[in-house]
Amino acid sequence: MKRVRFAPSPTGSLHVGNALSAVANRALGDWMLLRIDDTDPARNVPGGDEEILRDLEWLAVEWDDGPVRASERGTRHREAAAELPQRFSGVMLWRDDGSPTYHLASVVDDIDFGITHILRGNDHRPNEPLHRRLFEALGAEPPEIIHHGLILGEDGKKLAKRAPGATVASLRESGIPAEAVRRYLEELGIPRHDVRYDLPRIRRLAVEAIAGLPDEELAARVGAPVELVPALRGARELNEARDYANAILTPPSNSLLLGEKGVATLERFKELLERTNGTSDARELLRELKAVGGDLRALRLALTGTERGPELWTVIAALPRDETLRRIDAAL
Repeated sequence: MKRVRFAPSPTGSLHVGNALSAVANRALGDWMLLRIDDTDPARNVPGGDEEILRDLEWLAVEWDDGPVRASERGTRHREAAAELPQRFSGVMLWRDDGSPTYHLASVVDDIDFGITHILRGNDHRPNEPLHRRLFEALGAEPPEIIHHGLILGEDGKKLAKRAPGATVASLRESGIPAEAVRRYLEELGIPRHDVRYDLPRIRRLAVEAIAGLPDEELAARVGAPVELVPALRGARELNEARDYANAILTPPSNSLLLGEKGVATLERFKELLERTNGTSDARELLRELKAVGGDLRALRLALTGTERGPELWTVIAALPRDETLRRIDAAL
């Protein structure tokens, strides 16, 4: 059985590189520990561990034990290292106040929880020799240690947390579905070398994810009636889908300058709608308007107050007939 652990520091929302480690560890391990590495008080952010839990749950990354906080196991760390000097191989194992450093806490916890495989980013590679010596000094066989490539920015340097889409929270807030982020990280797998961050790829996956969500699930995430789902399918992300829903649900409030062609188009559309008594397919109505050179831009403005949005036929299909007529009359 492969026992792995994911041990982020509570410094706020997960960097996508850390999220990659989480997903890769979950794929590798039969059992996974979530350990919060809060051994450096200067780096800890209030509420940072809660943000990590939220990110992992959003990404559907499950763990089997934890979260275990390193700060709560300080007594055990010191007990385990009782026979070792404070400075080991030139590195401090605990501070003068007795609190353990990252190196001691990490190795002792890996021993106590029976970790068999350590999978982490290349930035931890310099720690490997020290940690191996610590395992051996504490009478334990070192786990198998694997380092994966880092996620880099466009400049070839480690992706900064402030860069667009660099944290799980920023992706979530921009409306990217969790399924798209998880799929991107799974595509990366365990990269042997550093990789350039491909945010456009995540955005393409977001479109696919929205298209693939069940009607009820998409409606729930957007906070819209399920009848609007056809209009939401073409959105590039969930925030845009919410904008689409609002454009349909909220009557236009601005007066429109339609022009002669626009007025004629709305009058023709109203005539078709009343003649068919709502039984005609929305696509068929638009085909008839196009056949006579109708101004579809004016129709969209009359129905939504915007020049862009979901396919026009989906707007017509989503609106009740009486509401459609009311908006046409208001525009005229």
